[in-house]
Amino acid sequence: MEYQILKVSPEQAESILLQLFNIEGSASSLPGEIDFNFKIKTTNGDGYILKISRVDEDTDYLDYQQQLLQYVEKKGGELISPRVVKDKNGKTISEYTDDQGNIRKVRLLSWISGRLWSKVNPQMDELRFTLGKQCGLLTTALQAFDHPLAHRDFEWDVAKALWTKQHLDLFNKEEKEILSYFIELFENYQHSYSKLQKSIVHNDANDNNIIVTGDLVNTKVKAFIDYGDAIHTQVINDVAIACAYAIMNHNEALDAALPIVKGYHATFPLTQEDLEHLYVAIAMRLAISVTKSALNKIKEPDNTYLLVSEKPAWEVLRKWFKIDPDFAHYCFRQACGLTAHPQKEKFDEWAQQNSFSLESLFPTAPGNNVFQVDLSVSSLWVGHQEEFNDLELLQFKFERLQKEHPDKVIAGGYLEPRALYTSSAYDKAGNSGRESRTVHLGVDFWLPSDTPVHALFDGEVVTATNDEGDKEYGGLVILKHSFNQLEFYTLYGHLLPESATQHKIGDLIKKGGRIGVLGNFPENGNWAPHLHFQIMFSMLGYKNDFPGVAYPNQLAVWKDLCPDPNHLFKIENLKPPKRADDKSVIDFRKKHLGKSLSLQYKRPIKMVRGSGQYLIDQHGRKYLDTVNNVAHVGHENHAVVKVGQQQMALLNTNSRYLHENINALTEELLETLPPELSVLHFVNSGSEANELAIRMVKAVTGEKDIIASEVGYHGNSNMCVDISSYKFDGKGGSGAPEHTHIFPLPDAFRGKYRGKDTGKLYAKEVQNQIEAIHAKGRGMAAFIIEPIISCGGQVELPDEFLRLAYEHVRKAGGLCISDEVQVGCGRMGRTFWGFQLHNATPDIITIGKPLGNGHPLAAVACTLEVAEKFDNGMEYFNTFGGNPVSCAIGTEVLRTIKREKLQENAHTVGTFLKEELKKLSPEFPILGDVRGQGLFLGFELVDANLKPLGDKADYLINRMKDHGILMSTDGPDHNVIKIKPPLVFSIENAEELIFYLKKVFAEDFMIA
Repeated sequence: MEYQILKVSPEQAESILLQLFNIEGSASSLPGEIDFNFKIKTTNGDGYILKISRVDEDTDYLDYQQQLLQYVEKKGGELISPRVVKDKNGKTISEYTDDQGNIRKVRLLSWISGRLWSKVNPQMDELRFTLGKQCGLLTTALQAFDHPLAHRDFEWDVAKALWTKQHLDLFNKEEKEILSYFIELFENYQHSYSKLQKSIVHNDANDNNIIVTGDLVNTKVKAFIDYGDAIHTQVINDVAIACAYAIMNHNEALDAALPIVKGYHATFPLTQEDLEHLYVAIAMRLAISVTKSALNKIKEPDNTYLLVSEKPAWEVLRKWFKIDPDFAHYCFRQACGLTAHPQKEKFDEWAQQNSFSLESLFPTAPGNNVFQVDLSVSSLWVGHQEEFNDLELLQFKFERLQKEHPDKVIAGGYLEPRALYTSSAYDKAGNSGRESRTVHLGVDFWLPSDTPVHALFDGEVVTATNDEGDKEYGGLVILKHSFNQLEFYTLYGHLLPESATQHKIGDLIKKGGRIGVLGNFPENGNWAPHLHFQIMFSMLGYKNDFPGVAYPNQLAVWKDLCPDPNHLFKIENLKPPKRADDKSVIDFRKKHLGKSLSLQYKRPIKMVRGSGQYLIDQHGRKYLDTVNNVAHVGHENHAVVKVGQQQMALLNTNSRYLHENINALTEELLETLPPELSVLHFVNSGSEANELAIRMVKAVTGEKDIIASEVGYHGNSNMCVDISSYKFDGKGGSGAPEHTHIFPLPDAFRGKYRGKDTGKLYAKEVQNQIEAIHAKGRGMAAFIIEPIISCGGQVELPDEFLRLAYEHVRKAGGLCISDEVQVGCGRMGRTFWGFQLHNATPDIITIGKPLGNGHPLAAVACTLEVAEKFDNGMEYFNTFGGNPVSCAIGTEVLRTIKREKLQENAHTVGTFLKEELKKLSPEFPILGDVRGQGLFLGFELVDANLKPLGDKADYLINRMKDHGILMSTDGPDHNVIKIKPPLVFSIENAEELIFYLKKVFAEDFMIA
């Protein structure tokens, strides 16, 4: 029968429901491979699923499903499953005759509320763990159930998957190669595969058969539906099916599978033998899927459900094909709490009973003593990235270290997360953002070039190469060793290439035989002379190379595959680094640091290194930084660091002595300022700058009353808090002090006045405060505002507002202060200072964070008139303000902005990013407003009624952090995402940011 002829309409389904079950309800179609399925919603709120068979459906087969469901309901404990609903005659299977005179079988099951797996976004590790857990619970519940049809021949049974071999002609050359590879593997494993533990299993945990809870944050698998594919087969096939579908649409398929395997094992223990077959079982389920799709396109081209998994199944197969089967097996073992490699425990026992001297490896070495050097990502010895990329300097440092410890071998590195690997050759897009290889898997021994390297024990050469591909190792030799039933490999990297390639594959090197000699850079792989020594239990399919560095998220597997080489030498002071875990650091902070100090993110990050627009954690993971504007010209900018180091080594003192650095910094700043602002005072922070500015206006005007914006923030000193609505109107605050006057936040999007042409209205609010001051018989001291209000939510000032407000203030005898602490120094792109956007020149500007690029440096620039009136006989002196080191750093920051055209970059990248953010609004309506200038941007999350969505903003920044991008919220309702990265932020960085924003915006919590 043709699919369209057999098809049942929702109206027909409603009629059948009433006729057979005496239930009235509305029907809507659901997908299905064989049955025609309908969701039933009744007037009293009950829900059902109506299943109408095709013609001549096997009644015994349907009865098998009904018995299985009734068994799970009775014996499944807390398991949730569809409940069988009997018809009005008490039958579990009903019949009706369709319009063509065909008898059709009908079943009614209870509806399980929730969401289909296919509709859940994101599908995170925690959710996949519960999928495996529920699958295992169901298999456990079915242990005592049996039925003749559970033992039927079934094409969707992975155990029968070799039928796909006869249909390889349906595929192109590439597809046929992939399928043939997996089919051959499966054929070769049949003997051991046939002996695996078996059970009746669900056998069809695909993305349309899994019900997930409705909770949008703590999501978990609730139940399975459609037991029609349940069969007696190898238990590992059930695991494979759950994995095959749940890993679709993930960049790293293997990583996505591991939580499922772990969850299954937690409720139904898998054997070591099971896990040996999981890799190929997953592939064969996918092979069945794509083969069925190819056949169904011929048989029933109109049934789109039969093709729903074809494209993602091929995507996974292509990824799976590139994964080494052994590595997948070891990952599965580790996920189940086993040692990743079966030989690990045997090796540990053997190594404990045997000991080797460094002199056996290096006959010319000075004994068995070592000095352990720290090359980790947080190493002070390694220093700046520019320094460790200078190979001549690195070699000099090692030579000097060796002179300091002449009787020791310089060594270290096992499991060390390193920042030395700056190449992006091994970077990949993981399931949670970019991933880089950082964790060192061997031990490095630094010795002079030409130092001979000898074999610790007999070995067969399996690799001898110059490693010309990526120069990771230079000259490389890998030996295979066998001791009784123990087999492992040792790797010798960074040899002189000629000494490595003198060997041939299959050569035997006896204990004490020479392997090669250490090479010098650059021929040894671009490093100072040393040996990279590593142990492995498997070659993982590698021929002329082997990873010496691992991805941090795979460390648990790799440290079992590549054990500590010091197990052989047992050198007491050569140990993997011990580092404080995050919890202990947090606990110490809570006990000994101020209680008001907050940490960013629900799971705080420990940062140990900065590099340009990135921050790097203790594992070497790089986070794209979109929020730390303090690192104005890039985290740890080398030119800035260098001048600071040089001046610090020479002199640092106060400004009462003559030094040229303060003049140089002054000249650089004055070049950027209008001529009216010609006098500078140097301080240490933005708070100090604003404190000094307030002191100046009080001295000049003789008044105390200051006007500031609602939700404005100007610093953490007493005087600054007194003019910061963000503080005194927030938690712990007690409202505005007597001499502080707050006007409404000049927000044209959600403020008191909205839309265009609101500048005059907000300027009138400033005038209202002036009149309130005068009504108290007092005069004005100053008006202070940021050109873009940061803590208020990156709020751009309306057109004409600042010019008119300044006019009102000056007319009343007050001074105008532009707080440029966050927006200054080229960040605006179009202009160097924020006030220049508005064609309004203040009397005083305060400069802070950007000027020192992280060093405590700030400044106040004012008119000559203000400076002269401030010089009233009371000396202004700041011990550290204007010191030679700070001034050298500030000067270099300004020169870097100019030299590297960072103001222009802020304009180019900021304009691009702002436009791209605006393009997201139609697709994601909660993105209510995009604003800002240059690289000082913000976007606000609101609902259709402009109600702030702070919870979604918080969710977004934490999810972006999961993808390796740092963001932060601001604004009075904490619903504004602020973007103010280092000025070296690039177009590529902006594109990456937009990509992951789109990804997170599409998640359920964001669109609900």
